[in-house]
Amino acid sequence: MKSFYELRFFLILWLTQAFSSLGSAMTNFALVLWLYQDSGSALKTAMLTVCSYAPYVLLSIFAGVISDRWNKKAVMLVCDSVAAAGTLVIVLFLQLRLLAVWHLYLLNACNGLMNAVQSPASDVATTLLTPKKYYQKTSGLRSFSNSLVSILTPVLATAFFAFGGLKAVIAFDLSTFAVAFLVLLLWIPIPEVPHTTEQTESCLQAAKAGLVYLRSNRGIFWLILFLSSINLIASMHQAALPARILSQQGETALGIVNSCVGFATLLGSLLAVFCPKPKNRATAICNCLLVAMSTENFLLAFGRNPVIWCIGSIFGWGLIPLMRANYDVLFRSSVPKEMQGRVYAVRNTLQFFTIPVGYFLGGFLVDDVLEPWMAAAPSEWLRQLFGTGLGSGAAVLFAGLGVAGVAVCLIFRNSASLRALDSE
Repeated sequence: MKSFYELRFFLILWLTQAFSSLGSAMTNFALVLWLYQDSGSALKTAMLTVCSYAPYVLLSIFAGVISDRWNKKAVMLVCDSVAAAGTLVIVLFLQLRLLAVWHLYLLNACNGLMNAVQSPASDVATTLLTPKKYYQKTSGLRSFSNSLVSILTPVLATAFFAFGGLKAVIAFDLSTFAVAFLVLLLWIPIPEVPHTTEQTESCLQAAKAGLVYLRSNRGIFWLILFLSSINLIASMHQAALPARILSQQGETALGIVNSCVGFATLLGSLLAVFCPKPKNRATAICNCLLVAMSTENFLLAFGRNPVIWCIGSIFGWGLIPLMRANYDVLFRSSVPKEMQGRVYAVRNTLQFFTIPVGYFLGGFLVDDVLEPWMAAAPSEWLRQLFGTGLGSGAAVLFAGLGVAGVAVCLIFRNSASLRALDSE
């Protein structure tokens, strides 16, 4: 009961924001299906994420001063409102039968800009609402809700889409936004951190302050570089996933695989909540990602049916919540609260700039390089390994990503800077 009382505001915020995330995820799932079925292009589908992440990473490095200087609640409310307004515009174009692909790209770019400002504010707000002794548990709870969203999204999105089309999905999304907005506005008091020098800092000075902090904390900096490399591989994976599954098994199989991802992360989230502190959090992060990189990519590459792909999803995502929990604790414990907005913002740019690059590369390699190469009937042993027809090029990419992911994990796991991070 004591822990519930100490975490009461975090729990209310967590539940309502998770509800809103479900609505947003359902809309994104429906839009991906609509676009891939309309175009049949992995690159065009991947560009949805590129348009979302490109402005996010470009602006993030300057967004920290906004998070540290401005009221956290106001920043979150304004950003959510702008994103909801963009979704309403999509409804309008649907009603007028004028919806085009570039409208979706523009919407995702707008959402990316809002996320760049909101993300560090939300991270700092979580820190302010959470006693330090609960950092790992609250990170596990956030992973738990993300897992539930992953499980429920394909089921609910498909059901709403069948019942009322894309409009019904978006209507649910806007309803969840309204609930989260009103709860945050009326019931969540987010304390403010006393301001110091950042009141007079420009955006460039704030970005420099975040970079200076990371330069003087080599372990944190190397951890960011490690996750940046993993994000490049993971985003290429995500770009190729619809082409691999939809082209061979259809949208039902994609929904099943996504649900398995959610189920695996759900169990992993419970592990993160109740797991004791590891001897070395940085090493635990590397080991979790090594398991993920050495299983799912290869099973997607060489497997030919949804059962194998689901097994790969479970191995690939089961330990990700534990990885994120340890990563979250290292950051929240290491970075002073008055610096967190700026450091998180710089981290977001350095760690996530590889995501739009990876999505573009993944889509391009599948559409324009590997699928035509496999269609040109290369050697027989390649056809036996990766199959034939659409999706075989994506399988080749998954095999390469598996090798790259294992290599990156082994290189960084042996880094002295990462091994010394906990003692720092």
